[in-house]
Amino acid sequence: MAAITTSVLLMRWPLVSAVLMFLASTLNIQFRKSDYAFLAVVSSGLGITASLWFAMGLLGLTLADFPVIWASFKDIMLEIMSHTPPEWPMVLT
Repeated sequence: MAAITTSVLLMRWPLVSAVLMFLASTLNIQFRKSDYAFLAVVSSGLGITASLWFAMGLLGLTLADFPVIWASFKDIMLEIMSHTPPEWPMVLT
């Protein structure tokens, strides 16, 4: 019984986000059929947010990880850009 309780507690957030993705998709379809374009865009945004939340949960990412990821990305991009030739990008006329 403890294993079932633990698994439900661990899986509740991915399940909630999966249900939110389904509801957003269903609402998006209904709003598009009813010509409510703004509400369709809002429901699409909710679906994208829920899917990102789901993926972050699967990857074990938290909001505290994003500054570290951004700093690493910035350092890598600066290193890549330092190796580009000065005449790049070349304009062809």
